[in-house]
Amino acid sequence: MESLVKSVCSPARRCTPENGETPLPETLDLKDTMKQFLSDRVVKAARSLYSVMTERNPGLIRDRKHHLKTYRQCCSGKELVDWLMKQNDCLQSRSQAVGMWQVLVDEGILVHVKQELNFHDKDTQFYRFKDSEFGLSLITNEKDSEDELQESLSLLSQLGPDALLAMILRKCPNQRSAEDLEVIYEELLHVKAAAHLSTSVRKELAAVLVFESHAKAGTVLFSQGDKGTSWYIIWKGSVNVITHGKGLVTTLHEGEDFGQLALLNDAPRAATIILREDHCHFLRVDKQDFIRILKDVEANTVRLEEHGKTVLVLEKSAGSKLFHICLCRYTVMSGTPEKILEHLLETIKLDSNGNDAIGRSLHDFLLTHKVFMPSSQLCSALQHQYPAELSEGSDQEKAAYVLNTKQKVVKLIGQWVALYGLLLKEDPVALEFLERLKKEVAADFRLFSLLKEQFRERRRTKIYKPDNKPLTLMLPINTSVQDVISAIVKPGGDHILVKMNSTGAQLKLDATAVYTALGLNERLFICTSSQVEQLMPLTEQQGPEQGTTDILEQMGSKDIANELTNYDWELFTAMHEVELVYYIFGRHKFQGAITANLERFVRRFNEVQYWVVTELCLCEDLVKRALLLKKFIKIAAVLKEQRNLNSFFAVMFGLSNSAVQRLYKTWERIPSKIKRIYCAYERLMDPSRNHRAYRLTVAKLSPPYIPFMPLLLKDVTFIHEGNPNYVDKLVNFEKMRMIAKTVKIVRGCRSQPYSKCFSRICQTTSTHVWSWQVDSNMISSSHHPDSDHALPLRSSSNIRHYIQNLKVTDNQRKLTQLSRTIE
Repeated sequence: MESLVKSVCSPARRCTPENGETPLPETLDLKDTMKQFLSDRVVKAARSLYSVMTERNPGLIRDRKHHLKTYRQCCSGKELVDWLMKQNDCLQSRSQAVGMWQVLVDEGILVHVKQELNFHDKDTQFYRFKDSEFGLSLITNEKDSEDELQESLSLLSQLGPDALLAMILRKCPNQRSAEDLEVIYEELLHVKAAAHLSTSVRKELAAVLVFESHAKAGTVLFSQGDKGTSWYIIWKGSVNVITHGKGLVTTLHEGEDFGQLALLNDAPRAATIILREDHCHFLRVDKQDFIRILKDVEANTVRLEEHGKTVLVLEKSAGSKLFHICLCRYTVMSGTPEKILEHLLETIKLDSNGNDAIGRSLHDFLLTHKVFMPSSQLCSALQHQYPAELSEGSDQEKAAYVLNTKQKVVKLIGQWVALYGLLLKEDPVALEFLERLKKEVAADFRLFSLLKEQFRERRRTKIYKPDNKPLTLMLPINTSVQDVISAIVKPGGDHILVKMNSTGAQLKLDATAVYTALGLNERLFICTSSQVEQLMPLTEQQGPEQGTTDILEQMGSKDIANELTNYDWELFTAMHEVELVYYIFGRHKFQGAITANLERFVRRFNEVQYWVVTELCLCEDLVKRALLLKKFIKIAAVLKEQRNLNSFFAVMFGLSNSAVQRLYKTWERIPSKIKRIYCAYERLMDPSRNHRAYRLTVAKLSPPYIPFMPLLLKDVTFIHEGNPNYVDKLVNFEKMRMIAKTVKIVRGCRSQPYSKCFSRICQTTSTHVWSWQVDSNMISSSHHPDSDHALPLRSSSNIRHYIQNLKVTDNQRKLTQLSRTIE
């Protein structure tokens, strides 16, 4: 057991040219510079906390007596957590505060009186500040102390989760609390090496993972031919994989794993692993735990066979307790589509009225069924299940069984229709099936009311000729290329449909759903094959020649943000959950599939992002440009308060664009307080630890809110690419479950109605929701034209029209040229 918990550093050795090993490439100085920069910021934050603490609570640091021993000038862990909770209303739990103090412990600024490495939230654990070593008593400007305190709390709250996780992993596995295990489990959800593992395996891993770190690049973790004792996941850093005769085979990075093969095969190590950089951290699973988890998985796996072949794989897990008896429940892991459906139908429990909430697994099945079970196959299977018969029993029992089964099928169909709604109108097989059942289930309003006639959604689409003259057509959004061509020219010609972006890049279209194929500033052209080379982008595709600074000056920042959010909410709610499934697996794989609303929403992100860059790069007046930059930062602040994370990130991405960041003279005119607010927002964009800062913030939000859509799509793609659709020729339903869980985040975000007065509500509640909070009113000043009340506001209809018709330049080269022209 001892080997499970100690960090293994001593067996590792340095790799040098003298010992005949392959030398490592030198680590980049940039990483050391960044680490030093971060350490300096942590010291500055500690100085701010120490200054405020000694000023406001001078008695907190004092001599302590415990077990007849006196500890000079220290604080208890519990008092430090209490103090931090009072300074920061945004902290949701004491463990967050523990993580923030752990950052200072890791840096050696705060030390345990007995030199323990972990921070403890206890009355009997004492800590000292290393005042003299780090200059914590340096006098700071009293006027700026509050601002610096908030900035320090923001930095530590960002670094705290990593420090807390490292601290938990350093604990002996049998000393981890339920809360500790949940923290580790959440981390594993976003680790590439664990993407294919089931929920139960990840939970078992959380209980046995051991933290292991090595300080120096060139350290040999193990050598080829060594006995395999552990499986490793890279948590931070990278390693080189080297074999005899071939040298460097590959390099593994954060989230990847190695060492599993030797444990599975009980064979020697097949390669040598050498640290590629300093300060590498690993999550380690030792052999005995690895083998035990494998055995537990096998012991809890139930396989159903038909004709000698496995048709359904279930995993047994502990369920609820009834009269002190543990009732096991079974989770579908894989199976044939028909058997999965049959099993899930059996799990539906009906009350005396034939009503009951459908389980989560059935929702997951309905949301993803088109991936592995097309509508024709699903309808056939449901038709087979509907006229159920019982071979044995009394007439009364048979009648009850038939009624019960039919009720379950109808319940499932009702949920299916409710989920897909009008999308089923584009599915003739589904419509025919529903019509056949209509007479038998007419009494079920869930079906009957949803079968009324609906029309296809149609969109106005402009298509251009080679001479740039437009043709306007009203077409269904899933119209094919051939349908478009047939609507414009006579059949038999060699006409093709081409889309062109603002740089002139062309792509011949040969797919369905032409509308959804268009990106930002892209247009459709119809021409013959010989005319393709003559096509040129339209003037409107190049973006505006003049900015709209004068118009924006007359609009209040809050009004602009309100209209951005109102429009985003319209686009977000128009998107169907299943569009994400189509988008990730490939729309072309699903007949009649539509992703227009999703792609329009994603396009909106790019539009807002480039709008910010375009307006700043087209504003030639330095003073006006600085005020415009300040206005955009305020717009971002309001969007954050409104929980519109999609446009918040779009504005922030625009501000971080290289064409904007290089405008040094403009940034110099921004007050230091506004710059600090911008820096706080930048930290939310930090992509490290798989966007941990963003995920922690979102975890504290309650609906309604608009998520950062590109990251949500990245998460679903991560699950899709890390897991096969089929395992041993059976549907990998565990993958479908994970995808459905992520997709249903959209449902959660929209589960509460959005009100146009939401922004005012958010201003009073956001301090309790966000891990850091900056009042947007701090950013405006009544002495500047940027003030919301300095100039008459445009009407809401004019602002709405402006926001919904943004003119942007998306050509990065052109934006950079404009930026260089003005500065």
